[in-house]
Order: sequence, then C-alpha cells, then structure tokens
Amino acid sequence: MALADSASGLSNGGDADSPFPEIIELNVGGQVYLTRHKTLIAVPDSLLWQMFNQKTPKELSRDSKGRYFLDRDGFLFRYILDYLRDLNLVLPDYFPEKSRLKREADFFQLQDLSKRLSPKVSKENSISEEISQSDPEEVGFLGGAGGSTASLEPTRFVSTMTSTHARSQSLESRKSGYITVGYRGSYTIGRDAQADAKFRRVARITVCGKTSLAKEVFGDTLNESRDPDRPPERYTSRYYLKFNFLEQAFEKLSEAGFRMVACSSTGTCAYASSDPSEDKIWTSYTEYVFCRD
Repeated sequence: MALADSASGLSNGGDADSPFPEIIELNVGGQVYLTRHKTLIAVPDSLLWQMFNQKTPKELSRDSKGRYFLDRDGFLFRYILDYLRDLNLVLPDYFPEKSRLKREADFFQLQDLSKRLSPKVSKENSISEEISQSDPEEVGFLGGAGGSTASLEPTRFVSTMTSTHARSQSLESRKSGYITVGYRGSYTIGRDAQADAKFRRVARITVCGKTSLAKEVFGDTLNESRDPDRPPERYTSRYYLKFNFLEQAFEKLSEAGFRMVACSSTGTCAYASSDPSEDKIWTSYTEYVFCRD
C-alpha cells in the first residue's frame, strides 16, 4: 500500500485503518503543500474531513505527479491549513483578503472559521440599514403624520454631503509614490535579419514598489505568493501579475492616477547553434516607471 500511495504521501505510518499515508502532499491551485493526514481531518464534517476520512484515495482527483488536487486559491489555503493545525486564526496585521478567505472557509465548510472572518456590524450600521430599507408605506405614513415629507429632505442632504465628502477624502488620501513594471521577453529573427520576427509571449510581468500602492492598483490581479506577508509600508520586488498583457497593466495604473515617467530596456543576442547562419535569438528586459504625485 505504501508503494501505491508514494506519489502523494511520504510514508504510511499513520492510522492502520486509514488508506491514506501519514504525510500527504497537496496541489492547491498550483501551490504545493505537505501536511499530516490528521491535520486535514481535524474538523469533523468539513469538506477536507469528508475527502480524507470518508473517501478512498482512488476517488480523489490528482495532478500529473500524483498529488491530491484542489482547484482553489493556493495562496489563501496556507491560512486554512494554519487554522486546521491548532484551530486558531492568526492573520498578518495588514490583510485585505478577509472576504476572500471567508469564501474559502465557506467552501471547505469550516463554520467556526467563517464566523470569525464575518464582518462585525455595528449598531449604527444596523440602524442605518433599517432606515434605508424602510417600507415606502411607512415613509408615507411618517410624512402624513408630520404634515409633509419635506422633513426627510435634510436627512437626504446630509447623506449626500457625507458620501461626497468621503469620496473627496479618498482622493486626497491617495498616497504618492512610484511603481515599476518590468517584463522579460525573447524573440527570434531569421537569417540575414529578415523582417518576419517570431515573437514569444511575455512569461511574467513583475511589479516593484511599495506594497500598499501595488495592492491598491492591481488588487486581485496581483500575485503575492512570493512575498505574502510584506507590511504595507515596506517595499517589494517579488510581486508579479496574473495576466501577461502590458496594456492591461498600463490601464490599471492610469486609472489609479499614475503616469509613466521613465522607461529602459536591455537586450542580448545569441545564436541557437554554432552556425552563424542560423536564426538569432534575442532576449530583452524592459522596465516602465510610473509615478503618482
């Protein structure tokens, strides 16, 4: 049995009645995790408990290397796994992904974790929601009792002024700074510098700058897996984007109030073989510097 499960488990020293090994290897959205079998079944009736306690290894999906595959957010799964280890929730000081993590908790049927991630609604917010969702007939009754519905106008005016003030504050609070977007590409030019160059797609677009600015501009399209716990006021050069179109990155930067202030590019040429008549392979690295005053 240990040989049959060697692709997804390192040893089979766990429960003798379980068909799963003690150490289990997971592929969650492309991120690889190693954990114990007892960790995955720590919460009864959860989705992972059902998968690794009620099913057999043959019933679960696997990737090409035999690891158990889950088509979920690989970055956020680290917090799911941390919670399962000791049933405590510990998040970084600056963590803007709580709503998405709650969605993952709901998917994995971790009710206690989902409750901890639910936003706490204040009494003031509850009252404002009740007023905004009042029944039209009740509003008419209040207007009739007071002689006129004009008494509601000051409330609407204050609400409008408050929302306008909030928008102006959000615009003023936008911090100035720089963001550098870079990409590495390669292309082939045929013999005798023929015009029909064969371009290869851009493999990855990198993002360098202050963490808070990068998250503000690119949001969910920013891949933070290489530097997940970086504080908002620190700088990073390890982020990259989940898409491969430079124009899409430029549009997001423009919408956030950034403008391009500099650009630089380097290129090197190499032959695919020792024969100088063969196609030339060029590689280049380009950086675009954007600024918001």
